[in-house]
Amino acid sequence: MDWTDIDWTDRTAVLADIHGNALALGSVLDDIAAQGITQVVNLGDIFSGPLDPAGVWDLLKGRDMPTLRGNHDRYLIEGTGEDLGPTDRLTASLLPNEAFDWIRGLPEQLHWDGVFACHATPGDDNTYWTEQVVEGGTSLAPPAGIEALATDIEAGLILYAHTHIPRVLQLADGRVMVNPGSVGCPAYTDTAPRPHVVQTGSPLARYAVVHRDAGGWRVCHHAVHYDFDAAAEQARTHGRDDWARAVGTGWLG
Repeated sequence: MDWTDIDWTDRTAVLADIHGNALALGSVLDDIAAQGITQVVNLGDIFSGPLDPAGVWDLLKGRDMPTLRGNHDRYLIEGTGEDLGPTDRLTASLLPNEAFDWIRGLPEQLHWDGVFACHATPGDDNTYWTEQVVEGGTSLAPPAGIEALATDIEAGLILYAHTHIPRVLQLADGRVMVNPGSVGCPAYTDTAPRPHVVQTGSPLARYAVVHRDAGGWRVCHHAVHYDFDAAAEQARTHGRDDWARAVGTGWLG
C-alpha cells in the first residue's frame, strides 16, 4: 500500500513516542491486529530510550507503515558522540546502521485528503502544541495559542504527538486534534522551556484509533497492558533508574 492510499473511512491506528520500548510496541501491534485493523500511522520518536531500540527496529522494519521523524529521531541522525544526550547516545550505540538509513528517509510531516500529521507542531518538532509548562508540570494550553498554530492547516483531522499525553480536542471551526499518547514512555522530565515533569500516572501502552464517517471523525483511545516490569528492568540494566520508574509506574513527580 502506498502511503497516500490510506482509506480514512476505515479504522486506522495512530501510534507515537515508542521510545525504544519493544515490549510495549509488540503488545500494541498485537492489540491492533486482534481488532482487524490493517492501517497504522506512526508519528515518530521511535528509538530513543534505554530499553530495546534494536528490538523496536526488528518489529518495524519492512512494515508498510507511514512514519514521521520525531525530534529524537532527528537527534540520532544529526548528532554524534558527545553532541548527543545520554539516552540518545546509548540508543545510537544499540541501533544497526540500516535503522539510521531508514530514519534519514522519514518525512517531517504527512498529508492526506482531510488529514494532517506532524510530530509536535507544524514546522517545529520540539515544541508543545496543546500543553503549557506550569509549576514544574504541564496543563492544557490556552485555546488561542493552540488555534494559532493550526491556522494554515486545511484538514479536518490533525494528528500530533510529542507530549506523550493522550488528547482529543476540537477547534472552534470543528477541526479535530488527536494525540495518541505514548506507546513506550508514559512519563519523563525535560528542561525546556524550564524544568518540568510530564506524567500520565499509568504504565500502560497508549495508542488511538480514528476513522471518518458521515457524522465526522471518530476517535477511540486505547491503553494496553504489557510486561512493563520487564521493560523497567531493561532500563535498570542500562543504569537508568529514572526510566525504570517512568516505564514501570507512569509517575516521576
